[in-house]
Amino acid sequence: MTVARLKARTAASPRERDVPRQDIRSRPVRLKDQAAEAARAPASQAAHGGRAMSAASRYGLDAFAFFVANLQTGFGPFLAVYFSQAKWTQSDIGFALTVGSLVALLGQVPGGAFVDVARSKRFAAAVAVIGIAGSAFALAVWPSFLVVLLAMALHSAASCVLTPAIAAISIGLVGRAQAGERLGRNASFAALGNALGAAGMGAIGYYLSNGAVFYLTAALGIPTVIALARIRAQDIDPSVLKEPAAAQAAPSPGQDGIRALLTNRGLLCFAACMVLFFLANAAMLPLVGSVLTLRASETATALVAACIMVPQAVLAVSAPAVGRAAERFGRYPVLLFGFGALPVRGLLLAYTTNPYGLVAIQVLDGISASVLGVMVPLIVSDLTRGTGRFNLALGAVGTAMGMGAALSTSLAGIMADHLGSHSAFLGLAIVGFAAFMLVALIMPETRQTPRPA
Repeated sequence: MTVARLKARTAASPRERDVPRQDIRSRPVRLKDQAAEAARAPASQAAHGGRAMSAASRYGLDAFAFFVANLQTGFGPFLAVYFSQAKWTQSDIGFALTVGSLVALLGQVPGGAFVDVARSKRFAAAVAVIGIAGSAFALAVWPSFLVVLLAMALHSAASCVLTPAIAAISIGLVGRAQAGERLGRNASFAALGNALGAAGMGAIGYYLSNGAVFYLTAALGIPTVIALARIRAQDIDPSVLKEPAAAQAAPSPGQDGIRALLTNRGLLCFAACMVLFFLANAAMLPLVGSVLTLRASETATALVAACIMVPQAVLAVSAPAVGRAAERFGRYPVLLFGFGALPVRGLLLAYTTNPYGLVAIQVLDGISASVLGVMVPLIVSDLTRGTGRFNLALGAVGTAMGMGAALSTSLAGIMADHLGSHSAFLGLAIVGFAAFMLVALIMPETRQTPRPA
């Protein structure tokens, strides 16, 4: 057997040794450095105006929005049923509901101011959740007149804190550039929570008792607080709501108070638009319920339930897309689209006689709800940039919305009694068209594009 001899290697000349060779063995394969990638991700997001957020905080906020909606569902139509079962008179029921409505109307601005001054927005939200759960427990255990009045006042006051706290936490987590998409995601999970909460509480009230609904509402405070605890405090940037606008310098100390809000033309215009919108919108669904009761008395309850569920379904599906559209196209065209759906809805309701057609028209209500659910906190955030008064302004706009809603039912009732439901729907459609035109004429575009580096 022959063995192949190794070929002798000639020695390289000094010149050849000096020439660098392309040796792949001298270039080790570079694996992705996860630490470096993680460090570059926040910088990349900051360049686009966003912030890094952990998965725990993202899913915690999703769950929190869902369970808060569940928690608030117990204080909806179930209250009147519960009081009626307890043999309350209609005047006592009306008085208790009025107390809650008045506190909700008057507490919007103080609730927002409390969230503004609170160092921890999570703490403010936790206090509100505990207050709502405690009021539900008091309604279930001690349904006396005085306790009910105090519970209704406590629930309304806590709700005035909870709404701006959720908005502040959301914007603090993702930054302004991604606020629209995040608020749309919140609205989507809240719609799912409302729908599932209503179905679950309705089943419990039917098979057990109406009092059991409030025990369940109180128990829902536990998973709500757990979801809130999943949101990491270090992921929330408290300075996001105080950073100055791109086109202006930081405000002076004398300009960051309530006077700055009262002289904020854009905020005043937006509040006026919201008053007109709710003046036209709030009474439409109750008026639809009355019409359905007259035209289809045997199936009226199921049809009214469908009128409630259809907008919630549309809201759950479309709210994230609304948030993305607001970041891509701006606030003004999206807001105009949401306001435009309102007068169209009023006209269709006025000329539709089929009960199932009335239910189908509620898709437009879902469109308006998804737009406003995202646009209200987003536009207020834009208009109060640099003032540190976002939650106070959000409470002021909420007060304007409540005033419009309170007047809407009275206006629609007068028109329906004297002119009929057809004319009432037309009147509400005219008010809705006025709100649309007001947005078109006086509302500015509030989205601010970041300045180039």
